[in-house]
Amino acid sequence: MQMLTRELLFDLMKQQDGPCLSLYLQTHRHHPDNAGDPLRFRHLVEQLEKSLNDAPEQQRAELLAPFRKLEHDKQFWQHTQNGLVVLSAAGKSHVLHLLRPVEDFTVVADTWHIKPLLRQLHTADRFQVLCLTRVDVRLYEGNRDTLEEVDLPAPVPRTVEAALGSELTEPYQKVSSYGMGPAGGGDMRHGHGSKKDEVEVDTLRFFRVVDDAITEHCSKPAGVPLVLVCLAQYQGEFRSLSKNPHLLPDGVSIDPGALSAEQLREKAWQAIAPAYAKEIALAVDAFHVAQAKGLGAQALDDTVTAALEGRVDTLLVSAEARIPGRIDVASMQVCKSDDFDDPRVGDVLNDVTELVLLHDGETLVIPQASMPGASNVAAILRY
Repeated sequence: MQMLTRELLFDLMKQQDGPCLSLYLQTHRHHPDNAGDPLRFRHLVEQLEKSLNDAPEQQRAELLAPFRKLEHDKQFWQHTQNGLVVLSAAGKSHVLHLLRPVEDFTVVADTWHIKPLLRQLHTADRFQVLCLTRVDVRLYEGNRDTLEEVDLPAPVPRTVEAALGSELTEPYQKVSSYGMGPAGGGDMRHGHGSKKDEVEVDTLRFFRVVDDAITEHCSKPAGVPLVLVCLAQYQGEFRSLSKNPHLLPDGVSIDPGALSAEQLREKAWQAIAPAYAKEIALAVDAFHVAQAKGLGAQALDDTVTAALEGRVDTLLVSAEARIPGRIDVASMQVCKSDDFDDPRVGDVLNDVTELVLLHDGETLVIPQASMPGASNVAAILRY
């Protein structure tokens, strides 16, 4: 699974040469639920095609080509997650599998519709899980509902052999890595008891390499909390050398190989839940403090104006809400619509979120029930 990062999100936001086609589809991971996904996908593509009736035939064919390619790709539909997004514009396209389910819809606009991706990236319940043994490492990413293994970037070593190479001591050469099985993190078996100290040194060296690589190539791009899952004796060792600011103080002390995927998700969420609740509470409290100082906005028009002027420091957005329409930058007005079934109608919340990010603001997508008041947005202003 490709990691959705802030860098990728900004690349998508830079696409301003419309028409930009966005298709979102709730998909399913298992049979028979996933059997109907391709048909629903084709129906959405038909909606996009109708929206392009006025476009030249060659342009229409080029824009729809990425969708046509997927329609009959049986292998592709056998490896979906909980959501799918396909984006297409002149000479560019992106296909992303999503961990969180999304509503089926299409949009044709001047920019790509990225709010569902913002929720994936900026939602407060998103986290990563580092499964560590003394011989290998795996990384997962997810939220309270789902957890999926991430393909590690090339610079991140997957095993102690890959990390230390020729510097690996002899005892490790006699060890088999059992991966994600019951014995994956169990006691080391080595034939030279006198070299136990060398093994311990190698373990710490391996942990240090893993920490550096995960911090630089996974945690920094994702910017989400990291839950450490490993045997109790390794929790202290890893934390004593870790420089990862995203590593949570409380992990899961168990051999990761002893857990099923669902058990891993449950235990990881138990570890992340307090931090999740705290992050939302702090954000809401910060808004109330700003509001008391005259630096808080909840009315949509006021929030849009502040976003256009680059005055929004932090924006809280309802995860469930969508407001059909667009922002007219020239007049600094919100142009609302009553027809969200029309793919040519955008989402005002998507537009205002993009504006905040483009002005170096922060965004946080949270459940509507946690929003301060009944508004779909709440902005902490810089001035």
